[in-house]
Amino acid sequence: MRHIISVLVQDHPRVLNRITGLFARRGFNLESLAVGTTHVPGLSRISLVVSGDDRTLEQVEKQLNRLIEVLKVTDHAEPHVERELCLVKVHVAGVEERLAVKDIQEAFRARVVDVAQRSLILELTGDSGKIDSFLEALRPYGILEVMRTGAVAMSRGERTLKVREKREAV
Repeated sequence: MRHIISVLVQDHPRVLNRITGLFARRGFNLESLAVGTTHVPGLSRISLVVSGDDRTLEQVEKQLNRLIEVLKVTDHAEPHVERELCLVKVHVAGVEERLAVKDIQEAFRARVVDVAQRSLILELTGDSGKIDSFLEALRPYGILEVMRTGAVAMSRGERTLKVREKREAV
């Protein structure tokens, strides 16, 4: 089963290494990992996409919560918004190919971010399924490079980020 886990952490050296080490020791392959700052100074959020059964993942969550720099762990099983950013460089040899790729770009609401004589770089934001479909549609034209950020997620509705008292104890 695929899980998106958000981990709210204090910005300290080696925190990312400690967190990914927990997953490595459990034999999980991280499908994607994204890290960024939050609206609270000194805190970052790490988004991890992993596959595994619920029981084992629950154990990893408990171990994550034991790390002093970890303030909150959320497994986004509840309704959530998920997004990923993808940059793709596609080969366009002639005018016909360029127009065909432009049709695909418009259908997926992607943006052209670079134009060269024989290639285009397109940017797309969406869930992983949308990005997979976009790449599949472009494949016949010759994908030269792909860079994906990995999934980030946020719970839907009124739920907000609430930090445990653990933060004040640190």
